[in-house]
Amino acid sequence: MQIFDQELSPTELRRRTGDPSAVGGLRQVVLDNGAERGVRAIELRTAGGLELDLLVDRALDIGDARFKGVPFGWRSGNGYRHPGLHENNDEDGLSWLRAIDGLLVSGGLDHTLFGAEVDASQYNYPPKRTVKHGLHGRLTAIPARLLEAGEVWDGDNAVLRVRAEVIQATAFGEHLRLTRTVEVDFDGTEIRLHDVVDNLGFERTPHMFLYHLNFGWPFLDEGAEFVAPIERHLWQSDSVAEQGVSYRVFPEPQRGFVEQVTEHELIAGPDGNHRVALISGDGSRGIELTWDAAAMPNFFEWQNLRDGAYAVGLEPSTNHVLGETAAREDGTLTWLEHGESREYRSTIRVLDGAEATGAARDAIRAIGGQPD
Repeated sequence: MQIFDQELSPTELRRRTGDPSAVGGLRQVVLDNGAERGVRAIELRTAGGLELDLLVDRALDIGDARFKGVPFGWRSGNGYRHPGLHENNDEDGLSWLRAIDGLLVSGGLDHTLFGAEVDASQYNYPPKRTVKHGLHGRLTAIPARLLEAGEVWDGDNAVLRVRAEVIQATAFGEHLRLTRTVEVDFDGTEIRLHDVVDNLGFERTPHMFLYHLNFGWPFLDEGAEFVAPIERHLWQSDSVAEQGVSYRVFPEPQRGFVEQVTEHELIAGPDGNHRVALISGDGSRGIELTWDAAAMPNFFEWQNLRDGAYAVGLEPSTNHVLGETAAREDGTLTWLEHGESREYRSTIRVLDGAEATGAARDAIRAIGGQPD
């Protein structure tokens, strides 16, 4: 393993410290103040400089994220609210905006994107002919059941692994399970996310899934560039034409900025993965995302560039931006029968230095270009 610029075996590391957690490891904590009180979290630290907080009580999403002490995950100001404070249908379904905070906010499991009221006749319960969804579904406010949290040593290699399951269920409705595994190498600079969603119920159930991956200052700053192999833009919010802010190179924070959303049609690489990056203007740092293109073929870029909320969201998705109603109408909605599942794999990698960002840019450009 690469430990502080030295190549060390696990034995050599243990000769130098009585507890490897001095170098890297994980710790379970409970937040205990304000709206966060009672939220379980797991702190992960690697010898490569990666620091993460996994929010057990928020579907094992990723909260704080830092590299060598520098944050790259976005903080909204909401805090990691206890799920007991969340009301799914408040503010006409927009109450999800009171929960969004941190690097990863997952949407699903049966609905993502804007709120909708849709047919629920598949559940065969006459008092519930329709079901009403809020923005990005119910997953964010469901605590996980922790299954595994520890260091896994295999010869000269070690990973920090956390695994949990989240059940989204109601009588006379959906009964879906998310099994999530988050792994980082003991000396690593990348996050590996493996999700499996399966239907534990016996009714045919809709399934939608989305990763709201949010990046903030200083990885997002004036001159930072979004790099991706883009065939074309499939959809843009009206604010794109009204404001004229580039989707590709970002300005400094703007007073009163109206969020801009663009759905990009990405070109998959020869390995079957989508690959995009956020790279600083001087090329000194960045983030690269890769994920299975077949599992999440759609992708949105969310630009929230206003003062005090400065962020860019990079969002792999199972469905197009128009959401569940449109997916039902055009036949693209996924339906899971009893026992059926869908699997998702993705990687979030920190790019440290001009050589790393240059290599990521070259790899993306080898797949395809992008419109100005």
